Amino acid sequence: MTGPVIDLGELRHEPEPDTRPRRPRANGRPLRCALVLLFVLATLVAAGPVSRRAVVPLPARLGANVVVTDDLFLVIDPITPQTPQRRLAAYRLPGGEPVWQVPLPAEGRYWGVTPLAGMLLVTGYEVGSEGRGALTVVLDRATGAYRWQQPGSPVELADGNILFQPGGEDEPGSLRVVDTCCGTVRWQLTTAPGEINYGTAGNAVDRVLLRNADGSFEIRDAATGRVLTRARLRVGGGAYETVQVVDGLLFTVGGTPAMVTAYGLDQLDQRWSTTADGSLYATGCDPVVCLQTRSGRLRAVDPATGRELWSSERWGWVWPVAGRLVATTLSSAGPGAEQLVVLDPPTGRVLADLGRWELAGSDLGGPMIGLRRHPDGGLLVAELDVRAGTVRMLDVLPDANGECQASPGRLLCRRVDGSYGLWRLPD
Repeated sequence: MTGPVIDLGELRHEPEPDTRPRRPRANGRPLRCALVLLFVLATLVAAGPVSRRAVVPLPARLGANVVVTDDLFLVIDPITPQTPQRRLAAYRLPGGEPVWQVPLPAEGRYWGVTPLAGMLLVTGYEVGSEGRGALTVVLDRATGAYRWQQPGSPVELADGNILFQPGGEDEPGSLRVVDTCCGTVRWQLTTAPGEINYGTAGNAVDRVLLRNADGSFEIRDAATGRVLTRARLRVGGGAYETVQVVDGLLFTVGGTPAMVTAYGLDQLDQRWSTTADGSLYATGCDPVVCLQTRSGRLRAVDPATGRELWSSERWGWVWPVAGRLVATTLSSAGPGAEQLVVLDPPTGRVLADLGRWELAGSDLGGPMIGLRRHPDGGLLVAELDVRAGTVRMLDVLPDANGECQASPGRLLCRRVDGSYGLWRLPD
């Protein structure tokens, strides 16, 4: 893919000598030239210096965790011998003015900040006398004041409350739902490690799928904890077994011979079953379901029947965007920029080649911003329009070095000197 073409005009040879007779020189020409020069100088002085690309410098040390949420830039300082306790600082965007700074009431490595209902949910791994575990500390968004805390990682529910799950797949613990205002527990139960899945309404969770110690499955209402349905499913064991919820269906992979089976979430009724053919797990590729195999082959199946629609060994990661699929090529897999293509979900046909890009982080539904190292230093920034299959070059940021996060109209990147900068993207 080629970049934008800049017209430098035509390069000509030295002009031929002008043999035509010259016009007589007017006596007032020097005066007119002087007046024009004075006018140009006055205009430049009035206009001030030529404007350069505006960047807002934001303080963050190496090793800090940074997050942009709406109009706040949040920095979680790293632990050092001089600062043994982590601190969270908030800066107002777009100007970068300090808003507040607070200590975090636990040791460990914090790794996530979630905004919700005027609060910030700061989640990380707590290190204590009883070992390690996930902990979420809830702060007031406006002031940074401590509100409450709960063990586990937060999941937003459709009714506005919060579900806390154990911190890792191998970490048993209590599954609990709390109210948003004060962290008061509404219901809870003890779960086995790695056996929790969720059903969603839009982007929020409204059902919880649990696998019990006796092998049975049950679906609970996320708001009340009430059991909606319970059933025994023939997962079948085998060398590899997967249980997951994808696009409103429960998928199991396992058994001898290995099968992929889909169940409805309302009654846990079997919808279809097909030979796994090496499939390890399912992913959402709306309007199809993608199955990834051990050999790296990608299979797309009809979610209603399980019928294979197409398969390919060319693609690595695949995810849905705007009714299309974005795929990386296996040949470009690795750190840094990867080759991106747009696929037609029902057929697997390549609709567009977007080129080789590294994607900036963004929220669900946010802009897809591609980044590429510029030969002269800095980053080339482009907007990738998946629906149209086009790439629009936006800017070259000479001072940007990576670790970028995109939000509507803005791009946050680490700078060459280790600090962060916020750039406004052109319309």
